[in-house]
Amino acid sequence: MFTGIIETLAVVEKIEKDQENLIFTLQTPLAQELKIDQSLAHNGVCLTVTYTNHQNLYQVTAIQETLRKTNLEAWKVGDKINLERAMLMGGRLDGHIVQGHVDEIGTCIDIQDEQGSWLFTFEYNPNSTNITIEKGSIAVNGVSLTVVNSQKNRFSVAIIPYTYEHTNFHQLRIGDKVNLEFDVIGKYLQKLAEVYWKK
Repeated sequence: MFTGIIETLAVVEKIEKDQENLIFTLQTPLAQELKIDQSLAHNGVCLTVTYTNHQNLYQVTAIQETLRKTNLEAWKVGDKINLERAMLMGGRLDGHIVQGHVDEIGTCIDIQDEQGSWLFTFEYNPNSTNITIEKGSIAVNGVSLTVVNSQKNRFSVAIIPYTYEHTNFHQLRIGDKVNLEFDVIGKYLQKLAEVYWKK
């Protein structure tokens, strides 16, 4: 379980193919604190640490199921990745409940410089059953954000300077693919509507 509050960034150092899987080697000072078998959110994707040298390098493996539903196959050596360790029980929930289970990929379709903040607009599959609501929560590349301009298969988020600088939002460009995890409460309500209220 995560909160969507990004701790730090990692840099992709190496990508290896192992049958249908991809093994990512990443570099970050946080690697000194990681343990094998620990859950770690990468751009909002929960992956298990499989190796760490307890210095600055560690590895995770993405299997085919993960690659199908996320933007991990688009990662390149040198890319910056948002990192968040699993939340501690008894701590403050500063963001919202994020599971690290990406629902689908979205595309950045507009970036507006608001002179002190940025407005990013994303679009996702028009046939998707996922929804956003005005002032609701969404995780974009693992970052907990508040929805503005909620529309069918489209929404915007306002990014403050701190978030812009301390996450990989500063490297996002129009046309880039992002991982989207919709609010879990909204997903349960959507499922209830499908199963019970449409009968």
